[in-house]
Amino acid sequence: MPATPSQQGVDDVSERTQQNRSAGQDQSPATKSGRRLAAQLAEKKAADRRRKRNAAISSLAAVAVAAVLIGVFVAIGGGDDKPKTQADATPSASAPAAPDEAGAPPAPQLPAGADPALGSKPTVEAGKGELKKLTVTPLIKGTGPAVQKGQTITTNYLGVFYKDGKEFDSSWSSGQPASFPIGVGQVIPGWDQGLVGVTVGSRVLLDIPSELAYGKDAAAKGAPEGPLRFVVDVLAAQ
Repeated sequence: MPATPSQQGVDDVSERTQQNRSAGQDQSPATKSGRRLAAQLAEKKAADRRRKRNAAISSLAAVAVAAVLIGVFVAIGGGDDKPKTQADATPSASAPAAPDEAGAPPAPQLPAGADPALGSKPTVEAGKGELKKLTVTPLIKGTGPAVQKGQTITTNYLGVFYKDGKEFDSSWSSGQPASFPIGVGQVIPGWDQGLVGVTVGSRVLLDIPSELAYGKDAAAKGAPEGPLRFVVDVLAAQ
């Protein structure tokens, strides 16, 4: 049976009251507090994610910097460990010297303990004044035994004219030292007299007057005339 108007009004009032109660419950303090707590938790989680991301980026940057520094140190230190080449090594005193002139043969092997200067061709200038007697001037003092009369000596030599210094003979041109008996008349008198007693490993300057060189018959023999000057390296004596 349909409700009467008065009853309908009562029902409408009752329904509105129920709706108002429901709306009031949604706005209760407990519901607001829960929402604030949820928002705070979400913000905390987002902050944690940002911190982790920043920490990861910082770690990667530190690793990259360390790698660059290590590379620089290795590059700098590598130069100190570089092995020396044969060209950096100091040559032995007994090793043959390189030629002084383009195309010239190297000097022969030197005696043990000899001055390395013996491996280079000497420079000889002209003499001064009139040469009247044999003069022996030590240029390098060798440490080997003294040459004795009758021994065969091995030498490098360079001969020039005493007056003008012009070269006329040299064992350096062929790159082969000369060997001959000494003190027994096999060479010019200036050599026989001037080289006996010289120690092996020595370099001496011999100023030889004409009479102790090739003498008056030098031109007829095709030998150099006049006083002569020699620089002689004594390499061995047997």
